[in-house]
Amino acid sequence: MKDYSLQVERIEKAIEQGPFSDELRSLEKYSCPEWYENAKFGIFIHWGVYAVPAFNSEWYAREMYQVGSLAYEHHLKMYGAHKEFGYKDFIPDFKAEKFDASEWAGLFKAAGAKFVVPVAEHHDGFAMYQTELNRWNSMDMGPKRDVIGELANAIRAEDMVFGLSSHRAEHYWFFDHGLGYDSGIDDPDYADLYGPIMKGPSGLHRYQEAHPSKHMLEDWLVRTCELVDKYQPSLVWFDWWVNNLAFRPYLRKFAAYLYNDGVTNNYGAALNYKYDALSPRAAVFDIERGQMNEIYPLFWQNDTAISKSSWGYTENQVYKTSESIVADLIDVVSKNGALLLNVGPRADGTIPQKDQDILREIGSWLKVNGEAIYDTRPWTLYGEGPTKVATGAFSDTHRSDFTSGDIRFTTNGDTLYAMPLARSQDGVVRIFALAKNSNHAPREITNISMLGHGPVEWSQDNDATTVFLPKNGSSMPCALKIT
Repeated sequence: MKDYSLQVERIEKAIEQGPFSDELRSLEKYSCPEWYENAKFGIFIHWGVYAVPAFNSEWYAREMYQVGSLAYEHHLKMYGAHKEFGYKDFIPDFKAEKFDASEWAGLFKAAGAKFVVPVAEHHDGFAMYQTELNRWNSMDMGPKRDVIGELANAIRAEDMVFGLSSHRAEHYWFFDHGLGYDSGIDDPDYADLYGPIMKGPSGLHRYQEAHPSKHMLEDWLVRTCELVDKYQPSLVWFDWWVNNLAFRPYLRKFAAYLYNDGVTNNYGAALNYKYDALSPRAAVFDIERGQMNEIYPLFWQNDTAISKSSWGYTENQVYKTSESIVADLIDVVSKNGALLLNVGPRADGTIPQKDQDILREIGSWLKVNGEAIYDTRPWTLYGEGPTKVATGAFSDTHRSDFTSGDIRFTTNGDTLYAMPLARSQDGVVRIFALAKNSNHAPREITNISMLGHGPVEWSQDNDATTVFLPKNGSSMPCALKIT
């Protein structure tokens, strides 16, 4: 077991020398960087060893050891007994032979993304970067490349902001299903991949029942601070397990370390958190696969995926449409948020053609309508319409599709943008918030145009402002520029 005392001491001394301490009252003096509030749209990347089996989801590493699960039965059928072929045995086939960081970055740029967040380490414990803290890493095994380092350079070369995510906190219980039988995960030769294994609580969201050891917590802190030292990410994303009460003091230490490094090295650092791991003013609140039902007073983020079925690459993905993703982006931005959209590359390093097509369709839309998204701020109300959006995680595929009556607003200076989230069949858009007698629009409308088209016909009365759109056959939302 590694002794992290010297590394922890170094981290604590570095915190003492910066403007932020690990006390919550100090972290609450943090201000979200302007680049983040202006960016609005980023790309998330789940890529790792789990792309080799490419079955069911990126949680294959856990579920393959869960007796009776689909992944367990699939593993027996395809690879044999777990003791003879365990998760570690997928690593040699994770070759990434077609991985081209510059090609990926060019695609994300074409998609209109302003920031990119690859997963540096997922729950499975395999690091996608060069490190001496973990021999199970992409430089020493599998691809034999510093994937995160290559992506950092390529993303910055395209003038996008580089971030990363770590799921190390979830690793400590991720393989615990293999403890119940002779699965091979207790082999001491592989203890540094599968362990140290903490028995997870019944129900993984009952995270307060778990009691990670001091060594696990120090291991997490040292590994995550190493990512800051090596790559200086402007955004760091954590999954939900840092909500565990034992983790929270270490999370505050990490936040102080990241923010201080951002100040020292002059990059606007931001940190995402879920649920109540931190306070709203100490970091940027993130909702997984979910949104807000109103304007949130502080900048926030929705992380979701192109696929409805998995974050990592699997066969037979169930995809969202580019139209629905653009509508979600508009809805999120109207409520003071950003959208972080995930893709899952194959094990060979290629991004599936369907993912590429969707990203390029989004990019084409943003090329025309981006001024209604980038650099904007919420209006006095987010929008109007019949479709109800619930606040909270895992809700974005459990509501009705947006309609042409669902309209969202953004502003930039004196300009107001109104965006119907679907196209109406007759081309007529009625905006009730812009009626003559509306409290929301006290100033006179002088002009309305559609981005990518030009001026459009419109009229205003005491009930609504009615806009007559050109019939161009597009199924994408449009953006109306109102002055």
